[in-house]
Amino acid sequence: MAEESTDWPMVSRPNYVGGLGFGMKWDMGWMHDTLDYMEKDPVHRKYHHNRLTFRLLYAYHENFVLPLSHDEVVHGKGSLLRKMPGDDWQKFANLRLLLGYMYAQPGKKLLFMGGEFGQWNEWYHDVSLDWGLLDYPLHKSLQHWVADLNGLYRKEEALHVLDFDPSGFEWIDCNDSSTVW
Repeated sequence: MAEESTDWPMVSRPNYVGGLGFGMKWDMGWMHDTLDYMEKDPVHRKYHHNRLTFRLLYAYHENFVLPLSHDEVVHGKGSLLRKMPGDDWQKFANLRLLLGYMYAQPGKKLLFMGGEFGQWNEWYHDVSLDWGLLDYPLHKSLQHWVADLNGLYRKEEALHVLDFDPSGFEWIDCNDSSTVW
């Protein structure tokens, strides 16, 4: 798996056709665009709808992994939960929405540790994750949501079998920005 953030071509294509031979490539554009969208207050998201739809122009050029990675939860960037707008209830609702959206998109999924239960602190390599947060209902329910998403992802082939084939995903109306999430 290549963590490659440019548009270098054929990273996940076999060597015998001129590719670099990696099985998959991180879709850094998806991560940045999606987080930029999700960080906005929901009343403003319709003006940034293209942040969600743009990736389908290139989604099948590589075998992509959709990362919510360490790159976004270190060095002052804050945890995924802290990036979400609103009060605590809204932050958890927005994070559940983000994760559900990720699982519905074509591409393999990568969630960095702590994101599955809504860690408040960004990740630090010298300390453990805040496992004690699982004593609180919002954090525990987020962990259950991720477990349910994982179970659904494994069970429903439509969510993963055609991840690298354009026939596996279709927007009903990619220009409908009037529906606010």
